Amino acid sequence: MKAPRVLPLLFASQLVVAAMVPRAMAARQAEPAVSAEDVTRATLDNGMKVVIIRNALAPVVTVEANYMVGGNETPPGFPGMAHAQEHMMFRGCPGMTADQTAAIYALLGGENNADTQQNITQYYATVPAADLEVALEAQATCTRGVDDSQAEWDEERGAIEQEVQRDLSNPTYKFIDRMNGIMFAGTPYAHDPLGTVDSFNKTSGAMLKSFHDKWYAPSNMILIVVGDVDSTTALAKIKSLFGAAPNHPLPERPAIDLQPFKDESFTIDSNLPYVLGFIAYRLPGTDSPDYAAINILADVLASQRADLYGMVPAGKALAAEFGLAEAYRKASVGYGVVALPAGADPTSAIAEMRQIISRYAQNGVPEDLVAAAKRSEIAQAEFQRNSIPGLADVWSSALAAEGRTSPEQDIDAIRKVTLADVNRVAKKYLFNASTITATLKPVASGGPVSQKGFGGAEQVTAAPTKPVTLPEWAAGPLNKLQAPLNYIEVSDTKLPNGIRLIVRSDKTSPTVTVMGAVKHNSDLQTPPGEEGLGDILDQLYSYGTTSLDRMAFQKALDDIAANESAGYEFSLSVLKEYFSRGVGLLADNELHPALPAHAFMITQRQTAQFVAGNLQSPGYRTERALDTALLPRGDPVLREATPTTVEKATLDDVKQYHDSTIRPDLTTIVVIGDVTAEEAKAVIEKWFGDWKATGEKPNTTLPPVPVNKPSAVTVPDPERVQDEVTLADQLNLNRFDPDYYPLQLGDHVLGGGFYATRLYHDLRQVNGLVYSVDVSLDASKTRASYSVDYGCDPKNVSKARALIVRDLNQMRTEDVSEDELHMAKALLLRQIPLSAASESALAEGILHRAEIGLPLDEPVVAAKKYMQLTADDVKDAFARHVDTDDLVQVVRGPAPQ
Repeated sequence: MKAPRVLPLLFASQLVVAAMVPRAMAARQAEPAVSAEDVTRATLDNGMKVVIIRNALAPVVTVEANYMVGGNETPPGFPGMAHAQEHMMFRGCPGMTADQTAAIYALLGGENNADTQQNITQYYATVPAADLEVALEAQATCTRGVDDSQAEWDEERGAIEQEVQRDLSNPTYKFIDRMNGIMFAGTPYAHDPLGTVDSFNKTSGAMLKSFHDKWYAPSNMILIVVGDVDSTTALAKIKSLFGAAPNHPLPERPAIDLQPFKDESFTIDSNLPYVLGFIAYRLPGTDSPDYAAINILADVLASQRADLYGMVPAGKALAAEFGLAEAYRKASVGYGVVALPAGADPTSAIAEMRQIISRYAQNGVPEDLVAAAKRSEIAQAEFQRNSIPGLADVWSSALAAEGRTSPEQDIDAIRKVTLADVNRVAKKYLFNASTITATLKPVASGGPVSQKGFGGAEQVTAAPTKPVTLPEWAAGPLNKLQAPLNYIEVSDTKLPNGIRLIVRSDKTSPTVTVMGAVKHNSDLQTPPGEEGLGDILDQLYSYGTTSLDRMAFQKALDDIAANESAGYEFSLSVLKEYFSRGVGLLADNELHPALPAHAFMITQRQTAQFVAGNLQSPGYRTERALDTALLPRGDPVLREATPTTVEKATLDDVKQYHDSTIRPDLTTIVVIGDVTAEEAKAVIEKWFGDWKATGEKPNTTLPPVPVNKPSAVTVPDPERVQDEVTLADQLNLNRFDPDYYPLQLGDHVLGGGFYATRLYHDLRQVNGLVYSVDVSLDASKTRASYSVDYGCDPKNVSKARALIVRDLNQMRTEDVSEDELHMAKALLLRQIPLSAASESALAEGILHRAEIGLPLDEPVVAAKKYMQLTADDVKDAFARHVDTDDLVQVVRGPAPQ
């Protein structure tokens, strides 16, 4: 459950600014082209709108309920009311208790969530197609009402306040919140739908119930169903389940009266490893006829062939971007952003960014870039069909958030955009416009501080979660366990030069996706004293090839509306008709990067500057503290790049490193899409077939390591108000150990199923100490680590730890209950087919298994193993491998109290 952030930011290899993008905004510019016969529409007698989109990509379905209520409709002084009500919809409704809700969604596979935006609240679940009726029943039950009891709110308040504290620990969120308050002063847009701790402390269950009863009406709801469904049968079921929900008139919605704002500049202290400089503009919203042209303008300004990005290869910025965010009905935000080395004065870079944007606004943008942006937007519409949950979200965004009748309206508007339109809106909204200018400036945080103990330990004892009796409509279908059928039908061949080629044909859309990887480990393959060599190489791929310079290479991609990246992990997304051309460009970039001397000097300096800032950042220091605590001294993973090692590299070193590490006999390529195995093989062989390996194949596998000793470290981070905590163990285990499977099953007793699993139940549902708690078993060929991650107030770090330790020890010493074992198995078994809900997820899974050396159908094989495991198997595996006395604790933020 989340009130999402809506500012997509920089992605420049190492330079990753946290992308705070909601599901709707992330898919915003990728509307699908769906044939009319695949769309079924209906309006029920009570006013509820239903849209069913058939998509046979996988035996999976997404159900997404959209209520047209959000931050706009919250009462004065209570900006998070809609968000709080979103949380409480999981805390019980007439006919389904909170425990039943959690159990049902866990048994369905745990792929469910919700989010609150400015004008909509969404509840979504992706489930096996055979379980559609159960998912609809669960959604319909809460459509008819909600409990909103004071007792449940008293418990949930702590969790939602921790969600607030998490975002208040993020400098980018602080910028967005302050920007909105200035740009949209006096309107509902000024207040983030996330809410505030103070307002939640004044909120009661009765207030939430009143809010719900005003706004949660069938006529204020759009239900989107996407997947492998029989539309006629599904619609009949929806009518029977939702048709009786009573409707009522809605209150008047608040007016959005935007007023002019004055230029304003400010600086925010940051915990990022680099300086960020922002210029934000108020632009038209989705209701405006100018919105399509604004989208194309943003794409043009963000192009790697445009002048803003040109600041990067010119050595004036580490990264530069333009984008759209906060896309409301009446307004949106356009922003330019540059990343600079920590300690740099951003004044001149921000001034140059402003000049570039103003110059385009005054003089016009290149016609070629407008045409490329339009091609890209239209092509991406096809790719959105390759994800069932993504397709559901795009339709939800178009219909519920934007008020369209179909996502095709957005694409039609894009097709009609002209160069004159783009130049007109650029001049109207960007030239001499009021702006908000902000600098996010890194501040010193101090080094890690070792602790002798773990804080005041709490004495906690309790029995595991009690059994839950399901409603009759859920008990029958969900009490059955069934191993999934083999959904991984691929062609798996090895080419003469050693490339492993895996092909999955899928005609869902006229597109092809290529994902590849070269086995590589920089900790083992980088020459001593040259740490950071691979980082320089990674940045240089963007400078084109030996046959096409940076601009010509990007134009070649733009001409076919393809997205490409090269390196040790490489990818291509391309329309079917341009498959061969796209693979040719990918191969040229991967095998023959230009590596120009002038670019090397700039990239080397940028990498050294980034590394200098990163070494001082709390994020890096936290990761380093964890690695140092878990691994023995001298382990290859503990090697680190410094400005000195980066500056030592030469261009010849980079070229030699590329030639020795980029090898066909270490490469796996996965092709998935509208292409046959024969077609794919012919194209891959055409462009990659002449690639030959030379010299001895390098070792890329880390050696095993012993288990760690216990320790505790706090990494100061003055910008955080919430502590970020990791508890971890290095295990005497690897991915091929038989105990991997009972440990994974036990993990799903502890987490992954929201309140139905132990850690969520104990830390969040009952005690309200955390917003989220994640448990993971990370295993490779030779190593494995076990970790639990959570965020909480400093005063509650030891209390939450004590609950976690208690639960882990119970896993070691007591059998899990029959109900818990069944639920964990159901979670795992249903998650297996859900991994095929998108082409990209399926390809990533196949590629990972191929790289590590697992059978490609390992998930199906694993399902049979999970079904046979017993409570004793789980207990014995935990007793052998998870020792709470050896836990490493790393805290980022204020010192635990």
